[in-house]
Amino acid sequence: MLARSGDAILGIFVVAILALIMVPLPEQVLSIFLIINISIGSMILLSSLFSKESLDLSLFPTMLLITTIFRLGLNIASTRLILTEANAGPVVEAFGIFVSNGDLVIGVIIFIIISIVNFMVITKGSERVAEVSARFTLDAMPGKQMAIDADLNSGFIDEEMAKVRRKKIQDEASFFGAMDGASKFVKNDAIAGILISFINIIAGLVIGMVSKDMEFSDALSTYTILTIGDGLVSAIPALFISTATGVLVTKTQQDDSMSTAIMGQLVYSPLVLYLVAGVLIALGAFTPIGLSITLPVSIVWLIIARNLANREKVEEVESEITTDEEAAEEIRKPENVVSLLQVDPIELEFGYGIIPLADVNQGGDLLDRVVMIRRQIAIELGTIVPIIRLRDNIQLPPNAYSIKIRGVEVAKSEILFDHYMAMNPGYVEEEVEGIDTIEPAFGLPALWINESQRERAEMRGYTVVDGPSIIATHLTEVIRAHLAELLTRQDTQSLLNNIAENNAALIAELTPKLLSLGDVQKVLANLLSEGISIRDLATICETLADYATSIRDTDVLTEYVRQGMARAISKRVFNNPTNQVITLDPAIEQMIMNSVQHTEQGSYVSLEPQVLQKIVVRLKKEITKLTSIGLAPIILTSPIVRIYFKQLTKQYVPDLIVISYNEIAQSVEIQSIGMVSIG
Repeated sequence: MLARSGDAILGIFVVAILALIMVPLPEQVLSIFLIINISIGSMILLSSLFSKESLDLSLFPTMLLITTIFRLGLNIASTRLILTEANAGPVVEAFGIFVSNGDLVIGVIIFIIISIVNFMVITKGSERVAEVSARFTLDAMPGKQMAIDADLNSGFIDEEMAKVRRKKIQDEASFFGAMDGASKFVKNDAIAGILISFINIIAGLVIGMVSKDMEFSDALSTYTILTIGDGLVSAIPALFISTATGVLVTKTQQDDSMSTAIMGQLVYSPLVLYLVAGVLIALGAFTPIGLSITLPVSIVWLIIARNLANREKVEEVESEITTDEEAAEEIRKPENVVSLLQVDPIELEFGYGIIPLADVNQGGDLLDRVVMIRRQIAIELGTIVPIIRLRDNIQLPPNAYSIKIRGVEVAKSEILFDHYMAMNPGYVEEEVEGIDTIEPAFGLPALWINESQRERAEMRGYTVVDGPSIIATHLTEVIRAHLAELLTRQDTQSLLNNIAENNAALIAELTPKLLSLGDVQKVLANLLSEGISIRDLATICETLADYATSIRDTDVLTEYVRQGMARAISKRVFNNPTNQVITLDPAIEQMIMNSVQHTEQGSYVSLEPQVLQKIVVRLKKEITKLTSIGLAPIILTSPIVRIYFKQLTKQYVPDLIVISYNEIAQSVEIQSIGMVSIG
């Protein structure tokens, strides 16, 4: 109710402001409004001074517009009274008489000086600062966004803090952009005030002598005093608001109040004050100014400097005592081991020689690349990659790095700092000299070359990458290989919540009625383990909802989901008009199906070791045929056998692509160039 009343009052106030332009006001009402205008200007100025940052007055551009219209409305109302009645109320008359002090020339000069200061100094300066602030704030937005992402990936802040900081960046951009436009109101208002003053004097003289039969001197005196009073009573609030505008656009964020910050920065050292006092004493002693003028001021600065020096000594002692007490308290209290129990899903540790690659201040962009890894995998595979922790580890060799999954090292390598890795894509005829090495992500032979060889290597056809790219690529491939185990129930719930906005009925039917959250997680993990994107989660859930009423085995459900994603799987696996594959002997398929054992924990294949060894040997022989002609190894099986054959061969040929007939889109043409058999 209170909020509605406030909105109504604000609406009435704005409408009343616009009415000032058309409706004549009595002298007493105009005087009250002029006092209100001065009080509003004072409030805005003091609020801008006492605020810690610009966003504390985020609605300042709107207030600036309203107060400008209000002030112009009062100008028009007072001008109407001056020209029609040669009287604008006690406030205007008092300002005119007080400033002129009986001398019209002095009054006019003071009024002109105030108008020039307001327009040329404060208003023009505020306008320029607002324009530059808006430009630099917008230019700095991408860098600030990347810094937030880097802090988030490094673990310095959490998701909630990242949201707060991103919102603050957007608010700052909106505020300074609005201030850039609103500052034009202040400038044009100052111009309008000067023009109105000239109109009042000239038109007043004409009306006074023609319509009111006044002598020239009387008309000049009367209308000049009223014009000066009217101009000042409008110029003073305008000066307040112009100053407030300049204060806001030049304000930087401070933990303390503005007065404390200014005093702390201006007189932060007693030595500065001692030197200033000495300069003033010398100025009074050796110039005609005299010590009678400079000595009292010097004494004030000396007293402040002495007090400041004493306070610094007390703070230094207190700081030492506090540090000693904190250290003693830390020793006395039992060790807090809770923080040591946290295991990060993904960690990238590196030796001190790689620190420059991760340090933004030294030009390193490794943090930015880590941010892009999470975005890239989210787009390609549709899953949530946990925050990647970056840490330096002095126990590692200087140029080494280690990748850990849930606290266990899964990959490790080294780079040569200030060197590039050159890889032969297979068609390089003229080789370059370098240090032999192995590319860590894919195990390809490569060379370390220096900066001077880089251009030559690229011209000869080598693929040349820098250190951060090597680490980022290696990290990306490790994450891809372990996405299945990185996917948690909480991540699964987040993914389901994301599509529930547009598929509420589907999610309500699927979980927890048909499948538990853990079952859905297992299906998604099965898909990710073979590099299948789960970005089309709605289709996956539709398929699960169709078959979960009669099937509880998550491995079998995964196969039905894969068949429902045949188009996407075919697009990923088959890229040629005619695609060569290896098929599986029906006898082996029957043998595998006869060896399937079903338990409460799931199904598995129990083949004799000799038979399994024969299958693997024949499989590797057929794979060699494909790889020798530059083709990726793909094996085609019947739908019911696919998952079990993948389980059998995963340990021996982890990168083998195994698909079933039902996972091939109708538009894909297949050609079998081999068969795995043991007959």
